[in-house]
Amino acid sequence: MGLERRRLINLRIHRVVGMLAVAVTAWGLLAGCGSKTTPNPAPTPPRATSSAAANPQQQHNQADIVFLQNMIPHQARAIAMSQMASNQTTSPQVKDLATRITTEQSPQTQQMSDLLTAWGAPLPATPAGIGTMGGLGHGQAPATMGGTGFDRMFLQTMIVHHQDAVTMSQTELTLGSNPATRNLAQQIISAQQAQISEMQALLQVI
Repeated sequence: MGLERRRLINLRIHRVVGMLAVAVTAWGLLAGCGSKTTPNPAPTPPRATSSAAANPQQQHNQADIVFLQNMIPHQARAIAMSQMASNQTTSPQVKDLATRITTEQSPQTQQMSDLLTAWGAPLPATPAGIGTMGGLGHGQAPATMGGTGFDRMFLQTMIVHHQDAVTMSQTELTLGSNPATRNLAQQIISAQQAQISEMQALLQVI
């Protein structure tokens, strides 16, 4: 009986050892599979990076920032002068031109401010003179000028103002990298060059 019991005990021990060996082997296989699957999430960061790089709002350089910071107050002066001209002019042609300048440049100025805000760049301060003369006539009050004299002063001043805007925009097209900002610069060049020709023609008849 003693020998029989020992055989049974040994048999049970062999079975337990065999089961443990199988369990260890299975665990090793599972662990190995697990180690192979862990690298899968790694591609996520590159996708996020490429998505951010593809956003045209974020692709910009210092030239884009300088252009917007200079153009915002520049256009603010043009809007102020145009609003004053709409109230002071006696010429329907000048009034129509002034209204179009305000209508075109107001949303452009807002878009420029939005871009700077999105980039975390500081917005320029409101230029001096806005709300009074806006730089028109170097401080000469329109009330002391005749209608034709005011119209000519407005056209002459706005021609120079537009020429400066065209120059600034051409610099942006040369040095800037942001698609939205470059598109704004091209819009300014196209619209204001046409308005320069229009104002030069008006000066011939006023």
